[in-house]
Amino acid sequence: MTYSSVNTIWVLLGAALVFFMQAGFSMCEAGFTRAKNTGNILMKNLMDFCIGTPCFWLFGFGIMFGAGSGLIGWLDPMITKDYSAVLPAGVPLWAFAIFQTVFCATSATIVSGSMAERTKFSSYCIYSAAISLFIYPISGHWIWGGGWLSQLGFHDFAGSTAVHMVGGVCAMIGAATLGPRIGKFDKDGKPRAILGHNLTFAALGVFILWFCWFGFNGASTVSMDSDESVVSAGLIFFNTNLCAAIACCTTLIFTWIRYKKPDVSMTYNAALAGLVGITAGCDAVTPIGAAVMGLVFGIAIVLSIEFFDKIAKIDDPVGAISVHGVCGALGTILTGVFATDGGLLYGGGLHFLGVQTLGVVVVAIYVAIMIAIVFTLIKKTIGLRVDPAEEIAGLDVSEHGLLTAYAGFATIPESIPDDGEPIVVSGDTPEAEAIPVKLIPSFEDGSPKFTKVQIICKESRFEALKTAMTKLGITGMTVTHVLGCGVQRGKPEFYRGIPVEATLLPKVQVDIVVSKIPVRSVIETAKKVLYTGHIGDGKIFVYDVENVVRVRTGEEGYDALQDTE
Repeated sequence: MTYSSVNTIWVLLGAALVFFMQAGFSMCEAGFTRAKNTGNILMKNLMDFCIGTPCFWLFGFGIMFGAGSGLIGWLDPMITKDYSAVLPAGVPLWAFAIFQTVFCATSATIVSGSMAERTKFSSYCIYSAAISLFIYPISGHWIWGGGWLSQLGFHDFAGSTAVHMVGGVCAMIGAATLGPRIGKFDKDGKPRAILGHNLTFAALGVFILWFCWFGFNGASTVSMDSDESVVSAGLIFFNTNLCAAIACCTTLIFTWIRYKKPDVSMTYNAALAGLVGITAGCDAVTPIGAAVMGLVFGIAIVLSIEFFDKIAKIDDPVGAISVHGVCGALGTILTGVFATDGGLLYGGGLHFLGVQTLGVVVVAIYVAIMIAIVFTLIKKTIGLRVDPAEEIAGLDVSEHGLLTAYAGFATIPESIPDDGEPIVVSGDTPEAEAIPVKLIPSFEDGSPKFTKVQIICKESRFEALKTAMTKLGITGMTVTHVLGCGVQRGKPEFYRGIPVEATLLPKVQVDIVVSKIPVRSVIETAKKVLYTGHIGDGKIFVYDVENVVRVRTGEEGYDALQDTE
């Protein structure tokens, strides 16, 4: 075989750009989720590539590109057989293998976003391996490996279905199996917004992905040594960029009308929706077709995210199901409408559109069944979801022993709306063996008296404390995020194998001034809610208050503490 330097360099450059998409996905997912899970998100995006690479090398590549049958390739551990029948002209085997490896990793990493903030790390590693071992390769064989769909004429140039919809379907089944994050829905099933902690990260991630998409789509020509491939690459680049830009403009206007203000996160999601959607037909449609498809994706992404939030009740923190699953499927089908060769609008009739639709449906069903089996097995064995206490504390500390991904920066305490009884994190230390509590007089002498109760507690217990105080009748409190420690100096964790002495830990300070409500009731309620029996439960301080003045009315003393509205 004669090798082409130009083609090989082009494929390797594309592989490098698609690999760098992992950084984009990491930033997007970290930015759209909460700070307490940042380390976990970054770790998962690293490991799905590191796990997927050997899995694809050992089994996935052979299953996907082996000359087996129309349904599956062959088992070829470590890629030792002859693949000359599927290799692009002038491209050596290992260049093509790394190019396909990074595509496989992209499909696996999509699932991370929809299942963020409540999945066990060990479970993530297992299902990520399953996607790279057989789920992605088998459907990929049907589409790109000479399987039955490619024989029917199914067209998916760079992977709207083969990569993105496969990842999106896995994401949907995974998020549905896991259930929503704590606090995502109220007791009536109405969704609540759980804000991402860093929009700058998310924006940077989107721009990285947009940049890398030129390699994702453009390098899928796998050649640049002919006039035809050069012209095709230029059209692919232009269509890819145009569709994403039109999708953003459409979502901006649509959300401006729908929500009265343009939605930032939705608009960034729209960029990815346009990129995903055009991937199947970027080589087959005109710029006009790409622009119209961008309009469709810009509206579809908003309606889809609303559907999964409000109707399906599937909690997807980053919108991965809508971006990759819905828009990947939609883009593949629309290729059957707008493709200049065989498209419905270009006199091709319904045949090509029917093949595109059939491919989308069959792949979606196959992937849904296989990943559902994987998730069920994981759930029945080691478990798929962390327990509520670990979810509230954050996966950084509970799964990795990482106190915070932002050392030196204060973070906002966790806030979970009250939907009934608060989640109580019970300790395993009997109260009799815990640190004894010194009783404090109730200060009840029959006359109006003002007492300040200052409670220092863990961030993860604040919401339960707030709920309990509200039920007790407390009408006002001041909450401050503080750093501090007791005589124990906190629990040491490890970073790169070295113990980290956390001398100052993030805490919440709650100040309450009471008069009518007995101080003893406040103390006992706080003790009950905060108690685990372990070091770090907190402290309660009681102070005499000389006077209270309400600034607005000038009322002083007892009247200043009462709700007069």
